[in-house]
Amino acid sequence: MTPGSNIPLSTARVTVDVAAPVRLDVSGLLLTADGKVRSDDDFIFYNQPNGPGVTYRSGGGTAPDAITVDTTALPPGIEKIVVTASPDAAGQTFQGVEPTARIRNADDNGVLATFTPPQLGTETALVVVEIYLRNGAWKARAVGQGYADGLAGIATDFGVSVEEPAAPTQPVTPPPSPMQPPVAPPAPVMDPRIATPPAPTAPPATPPAPAAPGAGKINLDKGRVSLQKNQTVSLVKGGRPLLSQVKMGLGWEPAYRGRDIDLDASVIAYGPQRNHIDSCYFGKLQIVGGAIKHSGDNLTGEGGGDDEVIMVDLGRLPQEVTGLVFTVNSFTGQKFTEVAKAYCRLIDAASGEELVRFDLTNAEAQTGVLMAKLIRQFSGEWEMTALGDFVKARTVRNMVKPAAQAL
Repeated sequence: MTPGSNIPLSTARVTVDVAAPVRLDVSGLLLTADGKVRSDDDFIFYNQPNGPGVTYRSGGGTAPDAITVDTTALPPGIEKIVVTASPDAAGQTFQGVEPTARIRNADDNGVLATFTPPQLGTETALVVVEIYLRNGAWKARAVGQGYADGLAGIATDFGVSVEEPAAPTQPVTPPPSPMQPPVAPPAPVMDPRIATPPAPTAPPATPPAPAAPGAGKINLDKGRVSLQKNQTVSLVKGGRPLLSQVKMGLGWEPAYRGRDIDLDASVIAYGPQRNHIDSCYFGKLQIVGGAIKHSGDNLTGEGGGDDEVIMVDLGRLPQEVTGLVFTVNSFTGQKFTEVAKAYCRLIDAASGEELVRFDLTNAEAQTGVLMAKLIRQFSGEWEMTALGDFVKARTVRNMVKPAAQAL
C-alpha cells in the first residue's frame, strides 16, 4: 500500500503487526465519528491490552507488536481504530528506521496488505494505519502520518488530555498518568513515550540481544550476520557503506528424494515511488546497464551450494533504483511445502566472504516467496531485510505487485 490508499476488509477480524529494526511501542485508539476517543478506556497498549473489540499483543522484543480489531465487537459509535507506533528508546526518532505494517486476517493469518511509510525523519511517533467504517463497510487505510512531539502529539489530536510531566527527576515510583480525558476518573499508567517510566508490569526497557529480530540496527562489523524474518542489517562495515559488487545466492533442495523441483530466482528493481523499473531473471539475464546480472536457470535444485546467483554492483546502480526485492517462484506450480530448504545469502564478490544469510525455516503451500529486500537509504547506504513472505505467483511478472507492496 501507499500513503492514502485503502482496501476493503474481507474479514471481520484483522490484526495489524508493526515491525521495525528497532523495538517499537504499538498502540490502538478507538475513535468516534468526530475522530476523538471517549475516555482512557479507548487507548489500548501494553499496560491496558484489552478493550472493547480491540486487543494488544506484545512481541516481547523478538517479534512485532500487534493490534487485533474485531469489528463485530466494537461498541456502537466507534467508527475508526488508529494504530500508532513509536520507538521504544526514549527520544529516538524514525530517522533511518523503516517500520512496516502488515494487515492480516486474524483467523487464518492470510496477509491482506503491507505498508511501509516513506521518507521518515525527525518523527518520534507515527499513525501507521487505520481501520475505519465507510458506508456500512469496514476498510483499512495506509496513513503514515508522523509526529515530532511523540505520542503526546497523537493523543492531543485525538482528544486525549495530556498533562505535562513534572521537572525531570529520578522518581522512585511512577507519577500519576499523564493522559486523562477531561471528565474521566484516574486512568492506568499511559505509554512511557508520553512522559513517565512504565509501571513494573511494562516490558523491560533493556533492548534485546543484537541477533534478535526487532532489535537495534546491526551492521557487518562483527562478521557474518544471520537474519531472522523481518530483521534488517545495514550494509556498512568499518563505518563505510558497502558499495562494491555483491552476489545474492539463492538455494533450495527437494523435500522428497528423487523429485526434481524447478524454482526460479529473480530480482525486481523499483524506484522511489515503488514504481517497477525492471526484472532480472532467467529470461532476462541482465538489467539496468549490466549493474544486475543473473547466473542462469537451474532446473532441478540438485547439487550443493547456490542454485542460482544474482550479481549486483551496488556502486553502479542508477540513482533511480532505490529498492531491490529478491524472489523465488515455482514456474511448474510445485508448492514450497515440497522444498526441504530454501535460503538466500549475500556474498562479497571480491573476497567470496559470506556477509548475510537468511534460512527460510517455515514453508507455505504457495508458488512464490519474497526472500529479501535491499533498500537504498537517504545516506546512500543499503539495508537488507529478510522477508520470507509467501505469495501465489508462478512467474516473475506475477511477483512484481506483491514485491512492491513489501517495500
